[in-house]
Order: sequence, then structure tokens, then C-alpha cells
Amino acid sequence: MTYLSKAFGFTLLLSSTILATSVASARPMTAEDLATFKRMGSVTVSPDEKWAAFDVTETEPETYARSSALYLLDLDSPDADPVRIADKAEKSEHSPSFSADGSEIFYLSDASDSEQLWRVSITTDGQIGEPVQASQLDADIAGFKLSPRGSKIAVWGDIARDCPTFGCTEDAGGDGNRAEPGPGTGREYDELFVRHWSSWETPGNYSRIFAFDLKDGQISGEGMALDGELIGDSPTKPFGGGEEIAWVPGEEGVFFAMRIADRNEPKSTNIDIYGTSVGAGEIKNFTELNEATDTLPAFSSDSEWLAYAAMERPGYESDRLVVKLKKKGSDAGDVRSLTDDWDRSVGSIVWTPDNQKLIVTAQDVLDHPAYEVDIETGAVTRLTAGGNVGTTIPLKDGSLIYTMNSLQAPTDLYRRAADGAVTQLTKINGAELAAIDEVSIERFAFEGAEGAQVWGQIIKPADATGELPMAFLVHGGPQGSFGNSWSSRWNPKVMAAQGYAVVTIDFHGSVGYGQQFTDSINQDWGGKPLEDLKLGYAAALKVDDQIDGERSCALGASYGGYMMNWISGNWPDRFDCIINHAGVFDLRAMALSTEELWFDQWDHGGPWWSRPNPEKWNPVNHITKWKTPTLFIHGEKDFRIPYTQSLMPFTVTQEMDIPSRLLIFPDENHWILKGKNSVQWHRNVFDWMAKWTAAEAGQESEDK
Repeated sequence: MTYLSKAFGFTLLLSSTILATSVASARPMTAEDLATFKRMGSVTVSPDEKWAAFDVTETEPETYARSSALYLLDLDSPDADPVRIADKAEKSEHSPSFSADGSEIFYLSDASDSEQLWRVSITTDGQIGEPVQASQLDADIAGFKLSPRGSKIAVWGDIARDCPTFGCTEDAGGDGNRAEPGPGTGREYDELFVRHWSSWETPGNYSRIFAFDLKDGQISGEGMALDGELIGDSPTKPFGGGEEIAWVPGEEGVFFAMRIADRNEPKSTNIDIYGTSVGAGEIKNFTELNEATDTLPAFSSDSEWLAYAAMERPGYESDRLVVKLKKKGSDAGDVRSLTDDWDRSVGSIVWTPDNQKLIVTAQDVLDHPAYEVDIETGAVTRLTAGGNVGTTIPLKDGSLIYTMNSLQAPTDLYRRAADGAVTQLTKINGAELAAIDEVSIERFAFEGAEGAQVWGQIIKPADATGELPMAFLVHGGPQGSFGNSWSSRWNPKVMAAQGYAVVTIDFHGSVGYGQQFTDSINQDWGGKPLEDLKLGYAAALKVDDQIDGERSCALGASYGGYMMNWISGNWPDRFDCIINHAGVFDLRAMALSTEELWFDQWDHGGPWWSRPNPEKWNPVNHITKWKTPTLFIHGEKDFRIPYTQSLMPFTVTQEMDIPSRLLIFPDENHWILKGKNSVQWHRNVFDWMAKWTAAEAGQESEDK
């Protein structure tokens, strides 16, 4: 990676002292801004609660090369600036964790040309020593978790199942690759998964956890594989991480979440929580009675309680995650459901220092706040206001350190005092945001399909005058939300900055409104959601008379892209243009080519050949009604919705002489993640919107 200079890092150090209010030179936000904003990652707090350490991904504005760096913040000094630490030229440092005594920070770095564990000393007054490499393992470390007392460490990474150590020598198949049987280049498979998310599967290779002794700050010995005879990925793929792994406080064992890898894996959401004693090697399944997802294991500091989150219905990835409590030494079935009466799905779990409460996060209407849950009564208290809360770290004094972002700004670090007072601790993009125009945000509710209350948002330039064309955004999932959160991909603020009123609708199937509302999209992809979108469109015009309802463009990705295809045939006269990113076009082709089969089969009623009415909501059946100019975008490495789902409708529009354009990224998956690609994506999107929503676009269309 290209090294980010000290001067570039200094911008971050100073930004917390710059006022976030708009300045005279404020301007509209651009795609380049979105691609180069700094991004806060992992956060940790020292045992004495004096220091916070975090990593930040930074992007060179000229080359879009990305690198991550570590920062240290003094929590005892209200006006402290973050200080950049442990730099190695042209390398990245990330995932910090304090040692048990707080005298060192462990982290991951590619400074040795592979991802290894490093450490750096820290004195009581914040002086930082020289970085020291703490591991020399044969494979890249994807993540790690220190034991509570600091004498052991769990590390994980992609390791061949028949490799007894964390990586093997080349003679033993060092990279763990078992998918090249030769003599040619063909991959050979006997069962699914063949590919997952963005990668072809490597038979015999899994994400595996190893436990090591930690002596004098160094990983010691060959380590012990914690999976025993189990075969599967832990953390789970493609998005699992350290939240799925927990040390027993006494350091005698590790609990981890895993889904067994067999021919049924692509149809299974049966993730279980396993525990093993380090050294003994015995593995026990602590959630075997539940055939749905169990995850997020978290121990109380006295090891008396295990808290975790569990779903109820097998095969459904968007079922409600309920907090469960299991007492030490209790029988397998002796589990208490703590949040059964709270109709929200938890996204994270942490214990308070006194072991009397849990801090959880959950989507609620358009926000994703932090909550406190009493372990005796199950009473739930909301702790944070608007915004999207991520990491939460409760402190001994009753305060809470947490990360949060919103529609207005990317992630920063905050502190909520015991009395509820909130202080923003960092402004890592303070200078950049101060130079950019604010947007106004208005929430509105209306009566949607079947008389249900449905919520929407209008985001537009704060100082806009005159009528604004509408950008009508449809979220993916479909069990998702375009809520009050920041996105580096689909960002309403940057779209509004182009001179649009951005309208989002949380249609039937969205999260944050109770499980029944989320479930209501099942086998109804084109029904109630489309009705909600139509009613929401009309409601937005009544709420804000600045919106020009005669000039509008619809945009969506994934399920939102499906809805673009569905709108093309079932609401064809409404929009001046459509932008379809990675949308489902033919449900039959999707059912037989996607990788995680549980999603497709749950939402549509089983395998294609046994569904009650497989063609009912299939967009391909309505192409003769298509007429709207459409931009199709897709990543070639997208295996969730293969890129042929965009090639097919592009062919249709070209053959039918409907204005259309195709943008394919050969190096992207379901998401557009790279800086330059993000800028290209946005330029295409903005150009397409401007072309068809301009005042003279109607005449231009007639002239074609």
C-alpha cells in the first residue's frame, strides 16, 4: 500500500479542533469526497479506562490508495487530540487491543509483508515505544483476541483443514490450497459451496481459530487448533469476526460460533456456539437444541453467565435475534430468553463492568441506537438518540464509549456519561465536513399497504431554492433500511448534493418495526413493497412541495435493483430514469445460480421447482411493458447476484431501443469498494440522473 505521509495524518490530528459548522466556502459534497473521507474502524479502551485506541482507513486523494493507521486518544483530557502511533512506512496497522495490564497495544500489520501480530509499549503518560513484531506464523492472521489475563491469545485465518499448525510449510501445502488437483487449472467440486460472496471456494480450506501462549509479548509454540473434528468456518463467512469469539474469563477455554460445512451448508442458517478447553481439546456444542442461528457469545466478567443471541426459525437469515442467558454449569436446555418481549433484533452484546446489565444495539425505526438491558427483569432502556451506533464499550463509572455515524457524517467516537450527557470525542473528518454543505433531513410517516404505518425520509440541500427533482432510493436486503446512517456506497447526502430531493421509504420487509413487519415481504416481493413505494412517493410530495414530482429517477441495488426491474414493468410511467445496481432480473436464474440458497428459498417458498407460484413476482415476465431509460451496474465478482442478471436486462433494453447503459466492474463484487471505482460509479450515476431529470430532458427523449 502507498504510505500516507505524516502531513496527511496530521490533518486527522488537527481536525478535532476545527468547528463542524459550515463556513463561507462550503460547497456541495462530491463523489471524490465520499471516496476519500477517513473511516474509523476497530476501537478499544485500556484497562484503566484512560486511553482509547482505534484504527482509521485513509485514502490518498490523488491515487485513491488506501492504508490504515493507529491512533491513541487520552480519555481523561476533554480537549485531547488523537495521536498517530506505531507507523511503518508504506504499511498498514489496524485492529488494536490493549494488553491485560495496559502497558502494550497489540495490533495487526503487514509490515513484514504478511498480516502478523505486532505490539507497541505505552507508558502511563502516553509515551509510545518502537513497534515490535509479536508473531511469525506461516499464514496471514485475519484477526485475534487476547485472553482476559493476557497469557494466551486466539488467532484466526484461512488454514487448510488437514494442516495441524497455523499455516504449513510449502511441502505440506503452505497456502492451504486444495483446489488444484492438476494437471490443468480446473477446480474440482463434489458439493456446494462452489463459490461464496466474491470468491471461488477452496476445498479443504476454512477460517480456523488457534490458541497460543503469549510469553513476553510474543506468540509462543505451535498453537492448538480449536475446531477439533469440526469442519466449518469460524468466524463464519463471509462477514463474521471477533464478535463470534469469546474467551472464558478464567482463560480455560474459548467459545466460538460455527456453521458446519457439508452439502447442506448453502441451505443452513444453523450456526451453533461451541466451547473448548484450551489444552484438553474437548469440544461441546452449547446450542445444539436450536437448529437456527446462535451467535454473539459474551461472558460476564465473573464467568457466571453466558449471553448470546439466537434466532428461532431455521433457514431464515433475517429472523429476530433474541438475547439468551445461560448460567454456568446449567443443562443444555436451561436457557432464559431475556428480550422475548422486546420486538427488536439485537446486533451486538456487551456486559457492563458490574455484570448487572447488557449493552446491545438494534435497529429501531430509522435509527440504530444502543440500549441497556437489565439481566434480572429484561427491561430495555434506550441510551442514544438519532444515528447508527456500532461499537459499544461500557466503563466502570457508568459511562459508555461508542462509535456512531449518521446521514450527516461518517463514524466518530462518542462518550455518554452516566447522567446521559453526550460528548463527541473525535471529528476525524472535521475539516472536510466543515467545508461541505449540510443537508436537511425530514422524516415522515404515512398509511401504507394494508393500512400499516410506513416511514420515509426526505434528504435535500439545506439551502436549496426552487423545485428539486426527486431521487427515489430503494434499499436492498430486502430486510434492511435506508435509515439514519452513513454509507460509503449508497449515500443520500452525496446524492442530495447534486441538487436532488432524495426520498427513501422503509417498505414492508424493512427492519426496525417489529418482526411481523420484517416477515411481511415473504413470498410477496412485488406486492406490498411496491404499494408502499407508490404511496410513499405521493406522501413525500404532500410533505414537501419543493419536490418536483414530474422529474424523478429511481435507484436501487440488490433487492432494490430487483425493484427497479419490477418497477420497469409494473410502474413504467412514473420515472424519467432508472439506475439498477446488481438487481435480480430473472428469479429462476437467480434461484439456480446464487450461492447462499437459504435466502432465496426462504423468501420465495422453497426450491424453484416446488414453489407455490414461482413466476408471480418474476420481472422477466413484464419486459414488454418496459420503456424507462436505465443504467445497469454490476460487479463481475458478484456471486450473490451473478452479473448476468444485469447483462440480460441490458440486452432487453438494447433490443427494444430503450435508452440504456451498462457499467461492469471486473474487480468488484456485490459492492463497489475501491476508491477509483467508487468515483466512476458516481460519475455514471450522476450523469444518468442529470441527463433524464433535467428540465429539457422530456424534449430530448422525444427527439430520440
